[in-house]
Amino acid sequence: MKTAILFLSVILSTLTFSQEFRPTPTINVSGEGKIKVAPDMATITISLETKGNNAIDVKKENDLKTDAVIKFIKKSNILKEDFKTERVFLSPNYDYEKKKQNYIASQTIVINLKDLSAYESLMQGLISNGINKIDNVEFKSSNMLQLQSDARKLAIKDAKKKAEDFVFELGQKVGKASMITDNSQNYYPQTRMYEMKSAMSMDGAEMATETIAPGEIEIVVNVSVSFILE
Repeated sequence: MKTAILFLSVILSTLTFSQEFRPTPTINVSGEGKIKVAPDMATITISLETKGNNAIDVKKENDLKTDAVIKFIKKSNILKEDFKTERVFLSPNYDYEKKKQNYIASQTIVINLKDLSAYESLMQGLISNGINKIDNVEFKSSNMLQLQSDARKLAIKDAKKKAEDFVFELGQKVGKASMITDNSQNYYPQTRMYEMKSAMSMDGAEMATETIAPGEIEIVVNVSVSFILE
């Protein structure tokens, strides 16, 4: 008798549990927010590379070139917090064609240029003072934080609109969000690298040289949202 009562209690408890814990109806959607803007600043990565047969001489020559470049950067009204030495390198290098060992010394400098109109004169001066390698030019916006915030809002609006489209024919409504996941890979957009070109006037006379075409950058945010259905 006690066994039967216990068995009946287990059944009733299971039924009550299943009724109380019915899954909440939800819809899972993704949303994207995209904003395009013209860049007004750039991060420029340059290097000075020196080769030679003697490690001490190679390092000394590279240091002198680096000193000249840093002095030029300072004269170009670049604040000290807007440029830095990122990598110093000295290594033996074997030349298999000449069957001879030499040495390579290099230093990498990163410059945050906050005025793109100064790009041409800055790059010409850097080359004149000894840099022989442009590693990267990344275009950015000084208003990046606000643009990221605006893109997030657009992504949420896009997700909600998709959810509303899906449930409209079902006679249901989209309720509160139960979960939001940020799927964005990288908030800082990559732009195409600078392209070399020289402008010419109609009569063939050379005009001011243009070496970059920054175009527009994109700030993209991707989210996944779960909405409760009402």
